[in-house]
Amino acid sequence: MGTRPDVDESLTLEQIEDCRWGGPPADATRLVKTVYELRHKPVSAMDTEDLRVLLLQQESVDVLVPVALTHLERNPLAEGDFYPGDLLVAVLKIPGTYWQQHPDQHRRASAVVGAVEALGNLEDHDAPDDTISHQINAFRS
Repeated sequence: MGTRPDVDESLTLEQIEDCRWGGPPADATRLVKTVYELRHKPVSAMDTEDLRVLLLQQESVDVLVPVALTHLERNPLAEGDFYPGDLLVAVLKIPGTYWQQHPDQHRRASAVVGAVEALGNLEDHDAPDDTISHQINAFRS
């Protein structure tokens, strides 16, 4: 269960969306340059950090949320560059309108949240309990 069934994850975001951005502006920040670079990377080759960065930028959400959920179903506290659970926080920050339009993915995200809550105190897993709990509460409201 990765992206939408019609998405070939061996393709890049530019290929999937048929939208070429070209190169980043000359004065682009490191973050903007990273986003541009990641749009050229096959979705199947993206790691947890790549997904975290793109989702926090609300980039290619329709393609990447299902991929991120698959990662989280395997490891609810999947970690990018910051802390265990940082991918979950990025996913839970996706706007509520997305979840309303994708109830199947909302159910998957809710199941991941349940798995995280079953872990108890997240500090015992080196994860920031307050940060993750706050985002879980925001997701539910």
